[in-house]
Amino acid sequence: MNSVIIAIVVMLGLSLMRIHVVLALIVGAVTGGLFSGLGLQKTIEVFSEGLGSNAVVALSYALLGSFAVALSRTGLPDLIVKKAIALVKKEGESERKTGSKVILLFIILMLSSFSQNVIPIHIAIIPIFIPPLLLVLNALRIDRRLTATVITFGLITPYMWFPVGFGGIFHEIIQTNMKASGMDISMDSIPSAMTIPSLGMIAGLLVAVFFTYRKPRVYEDKEVTLTKTSEGYTMRSIVTAAAAIFAVIIVQIQTDSMIFGALSGIVILYLSGQMKISQSDQILTEGMKMMSFIGFVMLSAAGFAAVMNASGDVESLVKQSAKLIGDNTAAGVLMMLLIGLLVTMGIGSSFSTVPIITAIFVPLCAALGLSEMATIALIGTAGALGDAGSPASDSTLGPTSGLNADGQHHHIWDTCVPTFIHYNIPLIIFGFIAAMVL
Repeated sequence: MNSVIIAIVVMLGLSLMRIHVVLALIVGAVTGGLFSGLGLQKTIEVFSEGLGSNAVVALSYALLGSFAVALSRTGLPDLIVKKAIALVKKEGESERKTGSKVILLFIILMLSSFSQNVIPIHIAIIPIFIPPLLLVLNALRIDRRLTATVITFGLITPYMWFPVGFGGIFHEIIQTNMKASGMDISMDSIPSAMTIPSLGMIAGLLVAVFFTYRKPRVYEDKEVTLTKTSEGYTMRSIVTAAAAIFAVIIVQIQTDSMIFGALSGIVILYLSGQMKISQSDQILTEGMKMMSFIGFVMLSAAGFAAVMNASGDVESLVKQSAKLIGDNTAAGVLMMLLIGLLVTMGIGSSFSTVPIITAIFVPLCAALGLSEMATIALIGTAGALGDAGSPASDSTLGPTSGLNADGQHHHIWDTCVPTFIHYNIPLIIFGFIAAMVL
């Protein structure tokens, strides 16, 4: 059997058994390396070398976590909680309570969506705003699996559909790799091609909101450290917080670096006096601890991906699948989507999946007689598949980092499984339709 499939099955199986995802990634990588014939020593060597490819990402998240905790010193989260609590003052009125749920979930959806395009700070938005809202979510008895599904929608759909912010990067990766594989496409055609798959994401979100997680769920009201770090807020502190966020955005855009973006925000909080030097060591360390889980998972995922690439079985998987397909277009489209799902679930990055699959998918699509638009939709969907549901994806790690601030939200069963069901299944269906009709 293909070593990539074996490695991913082992990794996912261990994760579902509640084995820590970092250990699951390491064991999965070693298993895949041994089955591919790399040998134990070579597998360890490749895994170790691969860790470096995500070192920048890990440091970025650590600094963004520090910025999030430092930002809480301005009282901005307190202000958000105050405004949110105003929505649930009349808890006895069911109509008002339902309206409050809708408004709060809509705010969370907008914040996560804007973090990809309008304010491109990605998952750094989550530890800033979600932990202070947990008590409000508890008061409304909102199922956190629904909240995780809403956040993940906001982290994925914008980059799939709109060529702005992280979406611009994703679309550029698709265009560049398709051109390198012999199909020169226009950037303008990508949003149109990705419309039908994006509608699949919308369908999954609607199912989660109106059917799957309609029932209230009770959580304990536990103290969240992040909400206790400020002594209130003033107009000056809120203006400083806004200036720090603005600096993070501008510097990140100008330097294309989340590290220096986060650093600029921290410097402003230093200079403004909102974060005292005597307290800075404790505050920044707390923030790094908060995001360390994501950093270690991303590092482990990079090592896992390196072993999978070194095995040579990713390309082998695609070629073997192509032989099975023959000239059956429907079977070919479905097989390519499933390959994208497998690869992304394993390495945790849709952005990294596109270059891996495009070199084989472009000639295969041409051989099956698929149009240029259908090929774009297929590659874009296959790349995005698995971003929801993967234990190693920042689109699932981000929601968990915020919703588990009080220890009542499990990464696999409360984030990964719900997002896998509600987004990967619709993406396969809608991606299949897009490839067949475009």
